[in-house]
Formats: sequence, structure tokens, C-alpha cells
Amino acid sequence: MAADQAALVSQVSDQDFADILAQTRTFVREVVVPREQEIADTDRIPDDIRRAAADMGLFGYAIPQKWGGLGLNLAQDVELAMEFGYTTLAFRSMFGTNNGIAGQVLVTYGTEEQKQTWLERIASGEVVASFALTEPGAGSNPAGLRTKAVRDGDRRGGTDWVIDGEKRFITNAPSADLFVVFARTRAADSDGPGIAVFLVPADTPGLEVGVKDRKMGQEGAWTSDVRFSAVRVPNSALVGGSEDVGYRAAMVSLTRGRVHIAALAVGAAQRALDESVAYAATATQGGSAIGDFQLVQAMIADQYTGVLAGRALVRDVAARYVSGEDRRVGPSAAKLYCTEMVGRVADLAVQIHGGTGYMRDVAVERIYRDVRLLRLYEGTSEIQRLIIGGQLVKQAKREATGGQR
Repeated sequence: MAADQAALVSQVSDQDFADILAQTRTFVREVVVPREQEIADTDRIPDDIRRAAADMGLFGYAIPQKWGGLGLNLAQDVELAMEFGYTTLAFRSMFGTNNGIAGQVLVTYGTEEQKQTWLERIASGEVVASFALTEPGAGSNPAGLRTKAVRDGDRRGGTDWVIDGEKRFITNAPSADLFVVFARTRAADSDGPGIAVFLVPADTPGLEVGVKDRKMGQEGAWTSDVRFSAVRVPNSALVGGSEDVGYRAAMVSLTRGRVHIAALAVGAAQRALDESVAYAATATQGGSAIGDFQLVQAMIADQYTGVLAGRALVRDVAARYVSGEDRRVGPSAAKLYCTEMVGRVADLAVQIHGGTGYMRDVAVERIYRDVRLLRLYEGTSEIQRLIIGGQLVKQAKREATGGQR
């Protein structure tokens, strides 16, 4: 079985997964939710929560058991993601790249030596991996990369790579131990786009992490710029041992990540809905609970319908991803719908709360700010629309010509 196929197979029984999911739900709702304000005020995840998450295996839940992870497939991943989304999104961000866009590059494309060196430490949380793709002039489309990597013979007669460039908005960069770095090794040609991916330890000379970004929301989830100035790495740092792995690795990791982000959005929408219903049932206006007013009920109905549709969509898309039926259009559709949906649900939550919903330290105000980012990373909503429309038209053309390209 090919590596990318093997990574789709769950290594956990249904009963064991049910236990993992229940434990995760309890931890999120009874441990993390009560400390959301502390996380927002300090802009960090408390050390005890981080240790507990590592002990539960959350830093490696999507890493194969062979490398110390839990070995969950994407269909199981999205169930966990809907629980993660129920609280501050900074919690999921702490271990998201280890399991997702950074860790999956190694799981699917790494050499055996690279996997042995890094995966167990990534799965345990000893190492935080960061996915360094986005640049000032290249966001949702990796083909626009400007960071360069050139071959250079070292003093021992071998071959090194020297990396120069700048990355932007890199999640977990301030705390990362390993950067999964995408760089152009040549101009795009008939052999491929000329993008390779390298494993660069954070302490490599010439690698500089910028100051922590100040963002609209998601306090506790750290991002920053990362600069590479003549950063020298050995040829063994080239993922898969091939210059042409990078672009495909980026696309496959982002596609999988889009389904995860869609599920995260559903979890956040569920929380916004629950907060809205609870508030509507207890807050009064003119002596009546505001939930008795038909226009408030209409807003709650729209929220509920969005959550229900999003949950069904993300589960269906994850199942078809695992089966191999659709690993391209469906993930973009789920990401597009669910991240747009949670924006609408969060907006309605603020509206239902009225002036209270505009106040800091109120859950729906934080949710409103947190979820805005979901429409931007792992490919903007506009990019998802281009992928969906473009792929469907391309498929129709192939069918019209009898399968010929």
C-alpha cells in the first residue's frame, strides 16, 4: 500500500475511538472552556493544559501508531476537530500543525530516516512542528513561492542546500522546534513546479523568528514571520529525497487540512449556537425571555440549520476522502461552506446577545473574532471557489471528450 494510502487507514477500533472522543470532549468542556478567559488574557496556553493534552496523545492523534501516535484517520480526525472547535481555537492550534499540515508531510512523504528522527518526538509533543509555506507574495497559491534553495557542495565533499527567503503568518513559529520549509529549487518546467520541502531545525544558523504577531483574535495561538538568511541544511533534510516532492506535499497536506478546518468551524458554530440558546432562554426584555420573541427564534433556527448542514457535510466529505472517492473538490466545498457558515452563526450570536455580545470577556464576542480567520488560512474562500468550479468544469470536459485530456 502506498504511503499516502496507508495514512488513510485508521489504526484504532470504533470502541477505542469512542473512548478517545469522550475523553476529549470531557477535557475540552470541563478543563479548557472554564479557562478560556485566562488564555485570552495571558495570550498563551497554560503549561498544565499543554502537558495534559500531550499525555492524552493529542499532539500525535493523526500520526501512525508505528511512530508513537494514535493513528486516527481523517473521518475520526473531524470528530475530534468538532470538539476542539467548541473552545478557544488556540487550544487546537497548539498541536494542530503536528497532526496536520506539518506532520502529514513527514508521514506521507518523508524518508524512513526522516520519520525515525522526527515523528515520535512530534507525536509526543516534545517537538512542535511548524508549516512554513505562506510568504508575503504567496499565500493560498504555493506556485508563487520566492524562497529559494540552491545546492552547494560542503567542505566534506557532500551536498548542502542553502535557503534564503521570508515566510509570513507561520503558526507556532515562536515556539517551534522544527520548520517544514517550502522553497523553490528551480523555475517551473515540464518536470514539475520546482518546489521542494526541507526539514529545518529551529536552532539552525541563519534562521530568525520575528516578533509575535498581534492578531484580531485567537489569543494564545502564536504566529510570526520567519526569515532564512543563507540557512544551510544537509541533503538529508530534503523531504522524500526529491526536489519534486514539495508542491505535491503542500497540496495534499492543505487538502486534508481543509476538511479538518471545516470540522473545526462546525465545533465553533455549535458553541455559538449553545451560547445563543442559553442566553435567549434567560435574558429578559420587557419581562419576557428574549427567546420567546419570534425574530430571535428565527435567528436561532438559522444557526441550528447551518450547524446541522455543516456537520453532515464535513462527515460525508471526510468519509469520501478516506475511501478515495474524492480528495479534491469535496474538501474545498466543506471548507468553503463551513467557514462561511460559522461566520454567519457567530454574527447571529452577537446579534442575539445585543449589546452584551459586543463586550469583551463574553464568549460570543471572542468566537466572532476567532472564526474570522477560518475563511483565510488553508486557502481563502475565493481560492476554494476557484478549485471547485475549475475541477467540475475540467471533469465535464474530460467526460465530453471520452476521457481524453
